Amino acid sequence: MRRYIQVPRAEPEQVYRFNTGWEPRPLLSCGVCGCCSAFRPRYKRLVDNIFPEDPKDGLVKADMEKLTFYAVSAPDKLDRIGKYLAERLSRDVVRHRYGYVFIAMEALDQLLMACHSQSINLFVESFLQMVAKLLESGEPELQILGSNSFVKFANIEEDTASYHRRYDFFVSQFSAMCHSYIDDLESRTKIRIAGIKGIQGVVRKTVNDELQTIIWEPQHMDKIVPSLLFNMQATEDPDSQNNPPSISRSADKDEDPAALAESCFRELLGRAAYGNMNNAIRPVLIHLDNHQLWDPNAFAVSCFKITMYSIQAQHSHHVIQQILRHLDTHNKDSPRVRAGIVQVLLETVAIAAKGSIGPTVLEVFNTLLKHLRLSVDFELSGECSSPGGFSTSNDEKLVQDTIIQTIGFFGSSLPDYQRSEIIMFIMGKVPIFDAGSHSLEASNCGEQGTRAIQVMLLRSLLMVTSGYKAKSIAAALPSPFLDPILSVSLMEDSELRQLVLHILHSLIDRHENKAKIKGMRVIPDVSALKIKRDKSSKQDISFMKKQGQQLYRHIYMGCKEDDNEQKNFESLFVALLLITIELANDEVIIDLIRLALGIQDLAVTNEDNLPVYNRCAILALVAAYLNFLSQMIAVPAFCQHVNKVIEVRSKEASYLLPEYICREKYGLPKTLEIQDKSYLFLQNKIADALAGSGYSVERLSVPYVPQLTDEDRISRRKSIVDTVSIQVDLLGDNVQQDKTKIVEEITFETLKKAIDSQNLEEQEREKRRQVIEKFQKAPFEEIAAQCESKSNLLHDKLTEIFELTISRPPPSPSGSMSVAAGHVQYHSIPVYEMKFPDLCVY
Repeated sequence: MRRYIQVPRAEPEQVYRFNTGWEPRPLLSCGVCGCCSAFRPRYKRLVDNIFPEDPKDGLVKADMEKLTFYAVSAPDKLDRIGKYLAERLSRDVVRHRYGYVFIAMEALDQLLMACHSQSINLFVESFLQMVAKLLESGEPELQILGSNSFVKFANIEEDTASYHRRYDFFVSQFSAMCHSYIDDLESRTKIRIAGIKGIQGVVRKTVNDELQTIIWEPQHMDKIVPSLLFNMQATEDPDSQNNPPSISRSADKDEDPAALAESCFRELLGRAAYGNMNNAIRPVLIHLDNHQLWDPNAFAVSCFKITMYSIQAQHSHHVIQQILRHLDTHNKDSPRVRAGIVQVLLETVAIAAKGSIGPTVLEVFNTLLKHLRLSVDFELSGECSSPGGFSTSNDEKLVQDTIIQTIGFFGSSLPDYQRSEIIMFIMGKVPIFDAGSHSLEASNCGEQGTRAIQVMLLRSLLMVTSGYKAKSIAAALPSPFLDPILSVSLMEDSELRQLVLHILHSLIDRHENKAKIKGMRVIPDVSALKIKRDKSSKQDISFMKKQGQQLYRHIYMGCKEDDNEQKNFESLFVALLLITIELANDEVIIDLIRLALGIQDLAVTNEDNLPVYNRCAILALVAAYLNFLSQMIAVPAFCQHVNKVIEVRSKEASYLLPEYICREKYGLPKTLEIQDKSYLFLQNKIADALAGSGYSVERLSVPYVPQLTDEDRISRRKSIVDTVSIQVDLLGDNVQQDKTKIVEEITFETLKKAIDSQNLEEQEREKRRQVIEKFQKAPFEEIAAQCESKSNLLHDKLTEIFELTISRPPPSPSGSMSVAAGHVQYHSIPVYEMKFPDLCVY
């Protein structure tokens, strides 16, 4: 007969059957269960005892101590204890008996903290199953409870590594909690905080475990990083998308999701290794794209500031590379989006420049210059740069200004040796006149686009050269840089010439005197400016010998441009003053005075038909410069002559002084004819004044003539036909003047001879020019080596001739003596067989 016994305090699912017969036995009273409980395992009895009759009473502490002692004494029972607790917790969750759920989790937490053994791994599996059960429930209290328990578990350092444990579910669940949008604001905040803490626990549990590197894989980072960034955005209305995001701060970060998320984000980036950096940064950029946080970009800037200060310094270039690639991806987005990305790059570079940037220096500048050129093309062509419309001029100006600011800030943060490379790199991107093809490098938008690109690149170059102080002027202005930059200074655009002069100011000014001499004016007392200067070094003297004439020529040619404005003349004035301060010695001073007098003659003779304003401005520039130079070298007679000329001008021709030119442009005379020499600076008086102070003034009597270059020959070379025509005309004039001479008939042979002779003369002049240029610009060692080689060749030839003369004397009719086998023998040569020099034969 089959009988059943009901166990007290047991649930209907747990009915214990005993086969004692066929007939069922009636249910026993509560007193009978005492004898049946002895058949149950001890760990179950201990677990059951920790649960009180009323869940409000909480965990039974005395029985909990017994369970803990049993678990510590018998660690092999931990897994069974965990499974049994998991069964009870699952049943209580289903029945909504949340009081017992809290008691079970409290017991689990205490057992987890108390037991540290190799068997804890089996217990952890049951624990994680219970946490997952809580997180899956829809009750906020249970989700928060599960998150807190997981955080406690994450702070435990396990003795043995886990080979099979995975946290994919917890990453997904905690990320979902971070995006909670339940109606109750207080509960929503608590759930989000619990989710952030859970993510923080996962990070702490996995990043230090070499067996859990899977957490850095993209599928996990794409959940973790956006969840943290979402909570870092603090707005008044979380549902509003119109408010600009910002990072909030709270006194207690455990109560503020934004502050807690930022702390977790910093910790995550701080633990990122070299190979995981890209996976951590990419989701940040995607999140900013998805939420349209590049315009405005306050939150984006804050995010990358946090990133740069959290990661290790040697990983900074990874972040910069990711932003550059992202900028390339969005090269056709709206201008404001591109400007926002570039501004983020600016803030990133500003922080990275203080540490290590790595091999990305040229990559940064190359990418920025490429996008600067694209922006210019968009501005001029009006090409659609976003799905919503066309780029406007003002928006593209914003992009260009941001890029130039980034280039300048980055360049100014680099050491001198890297900055010099960047200067050369940017200069190589500037479209300039190509002497080989006789044309400018064209832009996609024609001449206007080329001109705009030149302006933008020169502005970038000006930003990089600002504050650059080279040890020698040769290092600041190397020949590969000086030639192209001076070529740009001769272009028919006043803004380009002005930018070139400002760049030269930055490179030449090594003692920060530029601000003191700003503005073209007659300085009454130069000593009051307290100008800083050093004695010219050997390197600077050598540079001026090689490249000085090139600088003088471009200043002279810059004064001849008829579209010069007041700013151009001021820039030329400052350039002359900086050359005088930084590079002047006795020879350079004479050259500068010759240059100034040559510029004065340019305005007086007016061979180039310059406007009246330009001529007056040139004469005013010469007056201001000679006034400064005379006070710098402190030659009393020179100062007296300069002051006298300035005084005469101020009384009778004030329009020839800089103060008048800068103040009144339209009160000038219609024509300018200078007959009175008292208005001009005279070469003979200056020479007498300098000669009395020991200066060598022989070269001062030679008028200044600028050297011709390849550009001049290309632009001013006449055709051969023109040359022949001129010669024919000259021959015709000679025939008319002297009719007695026979008129030579012009035939094909005559023209051929004229052309050949002209070619020979031109080749001869070219050879002479190359020789002169070589001795002016070539290094001394190269010239000495070439002279030495020629001397050695001549010496070898002379030695060879002397040896032949001594060893084989010339033949003589009397014969020559030779020694053979100890006997002396004489050999005579007949006269008719002797060979005489040509001069001796007639």
